[in-house]
Amino acid sequence: MLTHETRKAVAATAAEFGIEPAALLAVAEIESGGKAYVRIGGRREPVIRFEGHYFDRRLAGEKRCLARRAGLSSPAAGEIVNPPGQAARWRLLDRAIAIDRKAALESVSWGLGQVMGAHWAWLGFGSVEDLVAEVRSDVTGQARLMARYITKAGLSDALADRDWARFARGYNGPAYRRNRYDRKLAVAYRRYADGGTTPARPEADRALRRGASGTAVAELQITLSAAGYPLAIDGRFGRLTEMALRRFQKSVGLTADGVGGRETLAALRAHLSLAARLRRWWALLMALLAPRN
Repeated sequence: MLTHETRKAVAATAAEFGIEPAALLAVAEIESGGKAYVRIGGRREPVIRFEGHYFDRRLAGEKRCLARRAGLSSPAAGEIVNPPGQAARWRLLDRAIAIDRKAALESVSWGLGQVMGAHWAWLGFGSVEDLVAEVRSDVTGQARLMARYITKAGLSDALADRDWARFARGYNGPAYRRNRYDRKLAVAYRRYADGGTTPARPEADRALRRGASGTAVAELQITLSAAGYPLAIDGRFGRLTEMALRRFQKSVGLTADGVGGRETLAALRAHLSLAARLRRWWALLMALLAPRN
């Protein structure tokens, strides 16, 4: 499962990109297996997967022959098997870097969102080195790369609509059904939408009120901020959080008691999805009204 640090970073990034936090958390969990970092030689590094067929396409001549002889590249997808452990995968990457650094970095899927390094230009980075620096910087860098890819690929709508099959097809490819990717996303989303990290966490069934603290409060503050009620994200339910929650409850016709119960939290999630849709509709309207040359 995702750590507190990772959950907080992903939820904050979701708010920044106009994505429902529970949806982005679900993607992060399924893509990364719930792990953002591993220890490699005393360093904290993102989880990776090396794709030998990508590496093969980016090489030519003697370099390609060398990579094939070393068991690092193949024209067939899946031919180069990733070791089960991350330390061994990083050693595999180091061997590929010794042949061609740029091609090797482009041939890795990086971090929480498992975004391919090969997408660096399409995603607006100046180089693959810039993309790798972002994802290796901290967990927020990983989360922002994932959200950047989702936005650029036009998959934000699928997340907002909770159309897991459409999102899975666009993000994971046409073979997503074999791995039950869409179903796994739906299960993870329901858990995060209910405010829990595991099905058995008792806080998930408890209303949030003044005096509470922890991850659930931080996520409430992030969601309120994304919904237009800006707050410091400190994980402490104090006077300002209660005031913001009361203002939101009043705006949607709920009892303004300042308590984050299931009904209020569900209304917040729905409001966030609606806000994202309105932003997209407004952008479309502006594009339609823009003068034509």
